[in-house]
Amino acid sequence: MSMTRESMSTTIADLVRMAPRATGTPGGRAAADYVEHRFDAAGLQTQVLEVPSYSWRAVQCGIRVGDAEVACAPILHSGLAAHDWTGDAEHRIDTPVVDIGTDRVRRHDVRGAIVLFDLTFDMTVAHSLPLTLYLHDPGRRVLRRDVLGSRNPYVTSLARTMRDAAAAGAVAVIGVLRDYPDSRNYHNEYYRRTLFPLPGAWVTRAEGARLRSLLRAGGSRAHLTLDVERREVTSRTVIGVLPGRTTDAIMIQSHHDSIGPGAVEDASGTAEVIALAEHYGAAASAGAVREKTLLFVTFDTHFTGYQAHRAFAAQHVLSREAPWNIVLNATIEHIGLRAVEGGDGGFTSTGETEPRGIFVNVNPAFTARIARAVRRHRLHGTSLMGAGPLEFFAGGIPTDASFTFVSGVPTVSLISGPLYLYDDADTIDRIDVEQLEPVARFFADLVDDADRRDGRLLGWIPARIRRMLPRGRW
Repeated sequence: MSMTRESMSTTIADLVRMAPRATGTPGGRAAADYVEHRFDAAGLQTQVLEVPSYSWRAVQCGIRVGDAEVACAPILHSGLAAHDWTGDAEHRIDTPVVDIGTDRVRRHDVRGAIVLFDLTFDMTVAHSLPLTLYLHDPGRRVLRRDVLGSRNPYVTSLARTMRDAAAAGAVAVIGVLRDYPDSRNYHNEYYRRTLFPLPGAWVTRAEGARLRSLLRAGGSRAHLTLDVERREVTSRTVIGVLPGRTTDAIMIQSHHDSIGPGAVEDASGTAEVIALAEHYGAAASAGAVREKTLLFVTFDTHFTGYQAHRAFAAQHVLSREAPWNIVLNATIEHIGLRAVEGGDGGFTSTGETEPRGIFVNVNPAFTARIARAVRRHRLHGTSLMGAGPLEFFAGGIPTDASFTFVSGVPTVSLISGPLYLYDDADTIDRIDVEQLEPVARFFADLVDDADRRDGRLLGWIPARIRRMLPRGRW
């Protein structure tokens, strides 16, 4: 019964009730305890990887032009003196504003100024087409102009703008959510390679228009307030082990942390991992013995710098003392419905599956079998994307699997990017309930297929050759 939509829907509801499941919060600890309990009940050997991370919180955030207040929300993880900085900081900035719109910072003199910019979402569904090896799209649900032009909310201009503004001598940034529904609850990720040293705030499209009007009337000067506190906390990543005949291992992964309700991101992926753990745990209890060990992992720190992901890769992939030889990573994220901006300015569901990509860097024969499994399980709106070159030339893939991926593990990573993913609008009604069971059964087929194969040959580059190449470029 574990891989039914009813059981997975119940798991998702349980996790959403714990939200926010942010790293180091009561909700985050409750989610880790919940996963550990479910793994233990499924008959897995459980362990918890505890790694230091950081909890960032805005105590106060405000924008004022003259006597007029403009509603805003903080840019998460902004105002940091260093990646490992902890403490309290009060930012009181009263200075001219330089409005760059969607332009690049370098074309403006922003020294001593607040940079006002329009956040752009830089990756559309169409951008994935050059990587696409196979697309299952019955009824042309993906190959429509409106769908191909839709943008995900996590590949954006924020990191570039913050980096360039700081380098050019700016003192703060204000981001206008111009191409976003009427919500300032946009919970941006911490991009791990880019420090956000400047304090910053988000405003909606309407608030941005009002702010610009006030600046034109009031002499182009604004007051920004941002008080933040950052504390070191302990993250908790849960690992469940189902031993096989060998220490060659297949890893099934998602992440249980969230900033808001986190139904699609990523209670849905965690529910899939738990369902698969229970499925294989029940088979083991009935006497089935697998060739390869199975590792079920739900990560913490997805939103706070990926410290747990890096520690796991260092300890369990790159280390000579690693207890397992991970020959395949299967990562599951975001089983959600597509949404667009509605007439009321909010998020309106289309009732269709959000287009999904499965990043693969496995051998051609395995890739062909995966494509057949996508079709067999009717994972409509799903493409296979060749990720091999991204390991060396792009520094990873935009999924939770990126750190084991660049450490040399053959990977099959499913992900989608619905517009509401980083918003408080990521509620349980966004789940693509009809796809929960097909996705689980697809990954069960994937795991069973890999269990029958020589683990040294699963990757797009055989393991013997891969060991000679650079690894772990984070």
